[in-house]
Amino acid sequence: MTSWRDRVERDMVHAFGPSQGLLVRGEGAYVEDVEGKRYLDFLAGIAVNVLGHAHPVLADAIAQQAKTLIHVSNFFSTPPQLELAARLKRLTGAGETGRVFFANSGTEANEGAFKLARLNRGEDGRRTRVLSMKNSFHGRTMGALALTGKPAMHTDFEPLPGGVEYIDTTIEALEEAFDETVAAVILEPIKGEAGVLEVPDAFLQRARALTSKTGALLMIDEIQTGVGRTGGWFGYQRSGIVPDVVTVAKGIAGGVPMGAVVTLGAASELIHPGQHGTTFGGNPLATATANAVLGEIETAGLVENAARRGDELVSMIAGWKHPLVTGVRGRGLLLGISLGAPVAKKLHGEALERGLIVNAPNDETIRLAPPLIIGEAELSDFEARFTAALSAVSH
Repeated sequence: MTSWRDRVERDMVHAFGPSQGLLVRGEGAYVEDVEGKRYLDFLAGIAVNVLGHAHPVLADAIAQQAKTLIHVSNFFSTPPQLELAARLKRLTGAGETGRVFFANSGTEANEGAFKLARLNRGEDGRRTRVLSMKNSFHGRTMGALALTGKPAMHTDFEPLPGGVEYIDTTIEALEEAFDETVAAVILEPIKGEAGVLEVPDAFLQRARALTSKTGALLMIDEIQTGVGRTGGWFGYQRSGIVPDVVTVAKGIAGGVPMGAVVTLGAASELIHPGQHGTTFGGNPLATATANAVLGEIETAGLVENAARRGDELVSMIAGWKHPLVTGVRGRGLLLGISLGAPVAKKLHGEALERGLIVNAPNDETIRLAPPLIIGEAELSDFEARFTAALSAVSH
């Protein structure tokens, strides 16, 4: 009999590493594989499953909309699409000048943002440069990859779209690189793929001041940090700024593919008919699901829960006093456990053996991004499984 692993090897493009399991069902913060083994999911599909698995609000929204209207072309609008656009304007603080473009993923949202940067050339056409941060991640399509500040990821796909420069995430580097030829600055409030590295509030504030002065766009990639994950609706809100462009995806629809670009002020006037589009973006099924997810996050107080449980996780990890654990970074329920040795991949494997799903974005960091619904029981279960994995690695 052909095993499922053989089928993966035979039938799937080898774009990813070896599959870690064949999952068949989930409930809450847990998933189960084909052999009946149960896992505590502290990665949530890489910050996607904000309501966990099989949440009744999410499932009911999908079922109800599927009985009504799944897809129409972008020649038409639908009620859930308009409801979601208004909701995103409110949650991001975009206000009356805000507008929304719906896509299908984070990388597509960032492609849209890149086009906005290209269109923001100014009356004299001088604004041609885009500043991105070193060690950033904005997606894998050609445009989003060009925005990504990881040169090793570029090599096989060059030449990439030009005009993007990568700078250190310091005020000094920003000020040195910035002038009136900059069309846009793009950044993540927390660099999740780099090992959960926070960008200081002062940097965000300085970027806002510089871009406002010249008419450059401040574009914030909230794909991993948004939708309540960091203990606020969006990561930039902690710094007290409002950007020109916000890109959103991952958790926005709880697992149904969905992305969005939210624009503010002059950025809302840059795109004209025929310059950008999508077949599936903003369809009724995805937008109705996103409305249900965002509504549940609000009514169930899950933004506040993310902040509270994140603080509890940080205190818990600090209390272990384990020689391998040198610190914890991040905010809310996007955390990186810093390790004193390059054993993250081994630790990830030991955790998986013990029924715990986490992630190793680099050799010295374990990333945690659990569902926003977790409570005391899940925190205790995480501690038991993770410390057991730590003990296995230590010996």
